[in-house]
Amino acid sequence: MNKVKTDSVKKQNTVTWDTIDWRKVERCVFKLQKRIYKAVRCNTVIKGQKLQKTLRRSWNNKLLAVRAVTQDNRGKKTAGVNGVKSLKPEERLSLAKTLKLTGKSNPTRRVWIPKPGKDEKRPLGIPTMCDRALQGVLKNTIEPEWEARFEPNSYGFRPGRKAQDAIAQIKLSIQHKPKYVLDADIAKCNDQIDHQALLRKTGYKCSTRRQIRAWLRAGVIDSKQFLETEEGTPQGGIISPLLANIALHGLEEIVKNFAETIPPEMTGLTKPNCFSKEQKRKSLTFIRYADDFVILHNNKEVILQVKAMISEWLKGVGLELKPEKTRIAHTLLSSESEDKKAGFDFLGYNVRQFPAGKYKTGTVANTERRKDFITTLAPTEKSITRHYDTIRRKCQELIGEPQEKVISCLAAYFNKQNFPYF
Repeated sequence: MNKVKTDSVKKQNTVTWDTIDWRKVERCVFKLQKRIYKAVRCNTVIKGQKLQKTLRRSWNNKLLAVRAVTQDNRGKKTAGVNGVKSLKPEERLSLAKTLKLTGKSNPTRRVWIPKPGKDEKRPLGIPTMCDRALQGVLKNTIEPEWEARFEPNSYGFRPGRKAQDAIAQIKLSIQHKPKYVLDADIAKCNDQIDHQALLRKTGYKCSTRRQIRAWLRAGVIDSKQFLETEEGTPQGGIISPLLANIALHGLEEIVKNFAETIPPEMTGLTKPNCFSKEQKRKSLTFIRYADDFVILHNNKEVILQVKAMISEWLKGVGLELKPEKTRIAHTLLSSESEDKKAGFDFLGYNVRQFPAGKYKTGTVANTERRKDFITTLAPTEKSITRHYDTIRRKCQELIGEPQEKVISCLAAYFNKQNFPYF
């Protein structure tokens, strides 16, 4: 054992940043992550904990975290409170060698960024380069465990999932029948999460718990003034989206459990053999993307009951619904909506249904299969305007450049946005 450890130390001392085989590094980390995922899915807790300990101490995991912070992420040139940024190759290796869970953390640097389309600003906490790299190490370690536990209709900030998946799930839910919808938003989700509730939900002990607790209570420096953080997760850190998802984990399950108790006359199901608990769970659709979520059902009374139940559940983690961004609407009938507007906006898309004529939906001989509505999924006006403004700004920046460069820059932008309608 000591010989293996000595060989590993020698290898770390002789390697240079330019000679690292990154494909091999990624493959080694991914293999361990898959084993952690399988262990948690099979309820072999002790095996999963041992694999997590191995990955947390892995040299490859540390290298990958440092590369993400110093080269890959958009904030690679953003400094924390210590002013360190843009590390050189030898400094990156030195940083990787020092990464260890110590239970301590530096304060974050408070930056105020404007909200798109609004005059107000939201706070952003920038950790130091070392804390960001250490967060990356721990995130790579615990994320496979929580991916095995997370609920199926949670799409925000998860590997292999995107906003288009959530929109596609909404379409599957309403394409056969119009429904009522609760379009809700959680007020200041990242800024008001209760620390003790979050730590209890993670269930970690010893060094992992101490390190997460240190990041949560590290405090912020705003205009050279230190402020304590007694609630919320530090936005701007690598691990913040994962902690927010952990805090909201379980919301879909209580909604589905409530659906099992819905009386048969309120389910909207017509066949007697469809009154099983499984069919009742399917009749109520819950879709969440980060702190935004929608709930779809045939009965408005069910939607109202779910809204009250969710408000009560959120109090347990120190959160509440945002009244101005929470509304009950109908996908087809404007008269059934609170603001007399049919449909709803979600993740930059407008989801709505329109009445359809008989010549648009089927023949007279096929009336039993004919639909009386058309479902549309289109970008909102704000999304289209913001998209056109970005294209206009990019074209103005590329005035005088060769045609090949203009085309390549615009193509890269479209590929990055991953718009399905282009």
